[in-house]
Amino acid sequence: MDFKTPVQKEHEDAAVIAHNSRIGLALFAVYSAIYAGFMILSAFWPQLMSEPFLGGVNLAVIYGFGLIASALVVALIYVKLCRKF
Repeated sequence: MDFKTPVQKEHEDAAVIAHNSRIGLALFAVYSAIYAGFMILSAFWPQLMSEPFLGGVNLAVIYGFGLIASALVVALIYVKLCRKF
C-alpha cells in the first residue's frame, strides 16, 4: 500500500453545500424543539416527568429514549435528503 499518494478532494458545488446546510439547519431546529420540550417539562413540571407513563416507566426515561431515537431518525433523514443521485 502506498500511503504517499495524494488523496483527491471531492469537489462539491456551492449550491449543493448550501442546500445541505439548509437541510441540516432545518433538521437541527426540529430536534432542538423536541429537546426544548424535554427541558421545559423537566424544569417546570418535574412531577409530570416522574409519573409512570408506559409499563411503569416514568415519562423522563421514555422521553430520554425518544430523544436518542429521534436523533438517529433525524440523522437518517439528513443522509437521505442530502444524498447525491
